[in-house]
Amino acid sequence: MWNDRYNTPDYVYGESPNDFLARHYSRIPKGKVLCLAEGEGRNAVFLARQGYQVTAVDASDVGLNKAQRLAQKHGVTIHCVHADLAEYDLGSTQWDGIVAIFCHLPPAVRQRVHQQVPQALKRGGVFLLEAYTPRQLKFGTGGPGDITLLMDKRTLQDELQGLEFEHLKELERDVVEGTFHTGRAAVVQVVAVNPARRYQVSSHRGGAVHKVRYVESGGGDSDPNCRVCQPAIKPRDE
Repeated sequence: MWNDRYNTPDYVYGESPNDFLARHYSRIPKGKVLCLAEGEGRNAVFLARQGYQVTAVDASDVGLNKAQRLAQKHGVTIHCVHADLAEYDLGSTQWDGIVAIFCHLPPAVRQRVHQQVPQALKRGGVFLLEAYTPRQLKFGTGGPGDITLLMDKRTLQDELQGLEFEHLKELERDVVEGTFHTGRAAVVQVVAVNPARRYQVSSHRGGAVHKVRYVESGGGDSDPNCRVCQPAIKPRDE
């Protein structure tokens, strides 16, 4: 499907970056950024032009070839990886930023990807996402027609546990991005941070006492049989 869609001289989603990314990219610390389902490269090239070291992952080699041409046009370098996100490993403590712009995946694949994000980000690293919500089906101005591929705030809170949400919002806005994303749209937006210190509520071994402590890496001493032990960081809901 995607090779067929991208197999045209035109950039079907345009050459300009996503508006939400363009407004919030500076929240990502300068360094290495991973762009998921990057397609023809408009967002990856934009980030490279801002001084980031960018890796673009997509299942379409046709799209990635166009991404490289766009990078050459703007005099920047991006690293492209031809891979299926159902199998791609995001790595561990590797990225200063991870970007997912209209990255709509089957639920099981999306959950697998999102669950890797906190571990893949460096401490202080930022995850930035914009996606269509189920309300987008009434607009029909872009995105998948399958409701299971769409996202909302609750879904993202559940799937991105371990991150602190600085911005989490559902809204309607005009999206003008090439042929396939044009018009009024219903979207969800995320800016979330992998905290410098992660806190947990942990059970006291041998007793019913629980205490809050920070853990510098995932895991910790929480008791899997305890209903109280859970991440203490709660997302801020806007």
